Amino acid sequence: NWIPEDWIVSLLGKKNPLGVILAVFAGIPMYADIFGCISISESLLAKGALLGVVLSFMMAVTTLSLPSLIMLKKAIKTKLLVIFVSICVAGIILVGYFFNVFQTLFL
Repeated sequence: NWIPEDWIVSLLGKKNPLGVILAVFAGIPMYADIFGCISISESLLAKGALLGVVLSFMMAVTTLSLPSLIMLKKAIKTKLLVIFVSICVAGIILVGYFFNVFQTLFL
């Protein structure tokens, strides 16, 4: 109830083609596991966000969280980390758009 429904629909709803990308980059600074994201995702869906946007947000939070990337940086070289992040971002965005199309066509 803190974030107005109109605001969520305008940013993450059907009329914004960049909703998936916004959701991915909004999820990166967060640190939560998948179970922590479920309640946030449920409320986003209830307020009008598309399924692909919500899934992209959940995947970005669990895969690309800033604390996880900082820990990975200590284990792997920077070049490999950049490749990892690039592949993950591209994959998450593709999956998000796929589910948005699926939702608008079949649900």
